[in-house]
Amino acid sequence: MEYRKKYQQWLEFSGMDEELGRELTKISLDENEIANRFSKEIAFGTGGIRGRMGVGTALINIYVVRKVTLGLARYLLNACLKEGKQPSVVIACDTRRNSERFVRATAEVLTNHGIKAWVFPEPTPTPLLSFAVRELQASAGVVITASHNPPTDNGYKVYGPDGGQITDYLAHAITAHILQVEDALTIPGGDLEEAEKNGLFERVGAEIDNRYYKLLQGISLSSTWWSKGPLPVRVVYTPLHGTGGKAIPRALINARVTELFLVSKQLETDPNCSTVQSPNPEDWEVYNMAITLGEKEQADLLLATDLDADRLGAAVRNTSGRYVPLTGNQIGCLLLDYILSQRKKQGKLPSNGIVIQTVVTSAMGKAIAADYGVETIETLTGFKYIGEQIKERVDSGQNVFLFGFEESYGYLAGDFVRDKDGIQASQLVAEMTAYYKHKQMTLLDALEQLFLAHGYFQEELLNLNLAENELYRVEQVMTKLRGAGLLEMNGLTIIRADDYLKQLSTDVQGNQTPIMLPASDALKYVLADLSWFCIRPSGTEPKIKIYLGVKEDNADIAAAKLSVLKEKVLALVKMESGY
Repeated sequence: MEYRKKYQQWLEFSGMDEELGRELTKISLDENEIANRFSKEIAFGTGGIRGRMGVGTALINIYVVRKVTLGLARYLLNACLKEGKQPSVVIACDTRRNSERFVRATAEVLTNHGIKAWVFPEPTPTPLLSFAVRELQASAGVVITASHNPPTDNGYKVYGPDGGQITDYLAHAITAHILQVEDALTIPGGDLEEAEKNGLFERVGAEIDNRYYKLLQGISLSSTWWSKGPLPVRVVYTPLHGTGGKAIPRALINARVTELFLVSKQLETDPNCSTVQSPNPEDWEVYNMAITLGEKEQADLLLATDLDADRLGAAVRNTSGRYVPLTGNQIGCLLLDYILSQRKKQGKLPSNGIVIQTVVTSAMGKAIAADYGVETIETLTGFKYIGEQIKERVDSGQNVFLFGFEESYGYLAGDFVRDKDGIQASQLVAEMTAYYKHKQMTLLDALEQLFLAHGYFQEELLNLNLAENELYRVEQVMTKLRGAGLLEMNGLTIIRADDYLKQLSTDVQGNQTPIMLPASDALKYVLADLSWFCIRPSGTEPKIKIYLGVKEDNADIAAAKLSVLKEKVLALVKMESGY
């Protein structure tokens, strides 16, 4: 059995990492565990790699990191040689276990191949990595992070020279080089002290941070309604043990948020994230400590970011003093309306401005933008595709970027970064809360105004979690749905079916039009009442993701409709998967 040979090769490797060696011995009598860890290679995709840390070719460890880095190095040397350039890579990490060690391993492999490595001196938010790649005119960037995943996980995300996450073409090109690496165990690394003497290793200096924060102050829109002095808002912030602990307080203080209260226990860079099950600002349970502090300080707003500070979650105090969480769609729509309304007041709303959102993001965003005469571009799920659209539409001079967002708590206002930016979002959400407080309103009041103006949009994301050995069910669901030819759902006609893998949109008469987006394994269905659902595999975890959206003139009716749609679609997916 091939996986047994690989296991034996690792077991007998004389230079095996001590901790991983103990893990190899521990699983020696567990054939299923050996098979799970060695029967496949962890796949490199548009999000790089992400998964559980541990020994084996299917998990994240020092040898897998070196192998991916060698593939990246060979790609860069090949690509830069054609352009006559010397390649360089900026490297950052979050606060997870092994993150800094993986950074060192990445730098060692790169410098050993003559590629300059710029390394942040401490765990750093992903948005700053994106910014640094652009500022340093690097060939690529690498972030060691698993974002909002549990503490058991880690990952390796690759960024292009534009500062955006790589998309399909670059991912495939890098993958081809990774697959040519024969032995991950014996990949040599360079001496970083020697590399530093030779100019191949350098720490990213404070001047990069300073330039970022200067540009960050430029995205503020408060000048039309607040002349000077502290903003009228009380904010509680938690980094959930991640990299936002220094960055976001600095941004908020620069933005004149002086009544800022930090969850001290969660400021600790604890790789085990011991105060939460998972450092995910989408989960309401992570706000428990923030709520306690918020109640004590009578804060207007609670903010939380994930470990690499690219996602932002928020909760708002209502009139009875309770904190109400906002969804990613709601935060995005509120920010969009605030940005467009203030730019309009300032006379800075360009005629060629664009908003970019994903195909599973709330349709209310498109309605808000249309109200201001602004075009909305929809792209595939994942902020990397928003960054790709900025590169195509904005860097070419065709459009001016105004805002980009996705339902999974990712937002971008200033395109000096090319990925979702929890620092930018924190500053703008705090400023926006102060604006509405100045008008004797809360964000909940502002959201209600948007609902009254555009309709009650409600959305939900369902995750059908699978075991790692049940990944076949994902392919089974997508194959069966493609062959099913769905015509109706919940008693309503399906008026449009979008197959992003085939890149075809089919209307109710059977007419087909091409979808001008990269191929992606996802299916979206729009019903006669304009409610919709989308089904796709997770790109980083063993799960099927189901997105749902409805619109009604009444909040209760919208909630009831969403509940029924969720029940029907979930039943369909479970039936097709044999779940």
